[in-house]
Amino acid sequence: MTREEFHGLTKRGLVLLDGATGSNLMAAGMPRGVCTEEWICENPQVIKDLQRAYKEAGSRIILAPTFSANRMNLEDRGLGDRVGEINRRLVEITREAVGEDFLVGGDLTTTGKTAEDYGMLMDIYKEQIGILAEAGVDLLMVETMLGLEETLAALEAARAVCGLPVLCSLTIESDGSLFFGGNIFDAAAALSEMGADAVGINCSVGPDRLEAVVRNIKKEVKVPVLVKPNAGMPTITDTGEAVYSMGADEFARHMEKLVKAGADIIGGCCGTTPEYIEKVAERCAAKQRMTGSE
Repeated sequence: MTREEFHGLTKRGLVLLDGATGSNLMAAGMPRGVCTEEWICENPQVIKDLQRAYKEAGSRIILAPTFSANRMNLEDRGLGDRVGEINRRLVEITREAVGEDFLVGGDLTTTGKTAEDYGMLMDIYKEQIGILAEAGVDLLMVETMLGLEETLAALEAARAVCGLPVLCSLTIESDGSLFFGGNIFDAAAALSEMGADAVGINCSVGPDRLEAVVRNIKKEVKVPVLVKPNAGMPTITDTGEAVYSMGADEFARHMEKLVKAGADIIGGCCGTTPEYIEKVAERCAAKQRMTGSE
């Protein structure tokens, strides 16, 4: 997919992403503490079932589960020599699940390291992005980022490696502040200026706390605004399980408000399921004018 094709897609109507991956895999039996990417490679049917459910619910773009499959994170798991193998296999699994004519995004996130060595960050992202591009993803989603500098490194790496659309999403406090300093409004403006094809927020809090944030991001950028929030705020049980406070109907109701506030690309993060995406699709049906393939 070219950048021009992506912007044509967003101009035709609301674009619906998928929902959570990790929380659904754990509900399906993935043990705590394992390397998610390796576990998926060993248990592909679980993610395939989830991805097909998101597609049936109305998602227009499905993210391959390559979230933490950069060299830095995989080396921490003793898997640094399998970066290429794991990323390629996760894209292949996703294609098998949703079909060749469906949009698949390559998912990237923070390395977990500070941005003291910008060149090192660039190299880490260039490696993973190059693999994902060769594997045939249609776009790149840089998400759950904690600060602007590392997000810029991922964006710059993508521009150096390929011509795919790049969506950049940061995690914020409910007032718009970033965990590593600064705020989402300045960050969104900077990322837009540097060539991001969409900017916004994911994870963070529930959609009930983001209406003003979305409206103010919209004022700062000329590119599509992306919102992929959690299913409300979690409470942690005695067994360490995160239980999210917002049901699918309430989530969809608040997501409709975010669309009215200016969101162009929406989905769900932690705690959401295909049911949430289906409810959002139904609630925002008038905004969706998308065809099944490009």
